[in-house]
Amino acid sequence: MPNPKKPPAYLTGHDRQREAERLAPLYRAGATIRQLAADTGRSYGVTRNLLLFAGVKLRQRGGEPRPTPTSTPGAGGSR
Repeated sequence: MPNPKKPPAYLTGHDRQREAERLAPLYRAGATIRQLAADTGRSYGVTRNLLLFAGVKLRQRGGEPRPTPTSTPGAGGSR
């Protein structure tokens, strides 16, 4: 029977600082908090807190705004 994945150890002190400093450049390079959480096996909340601990300014939610559709004369039907 395969062993389930062992959750990562609780981080304190120097280990917490080192992990926060490791994640910060990845986030700044474009990785999402969810991607970093999945890659490290940590929760979204723990990953977010590590980034804040490292002094990272978090991006706004939702990513890039979608372009607004332009209406084309004669497109669509009239009722």
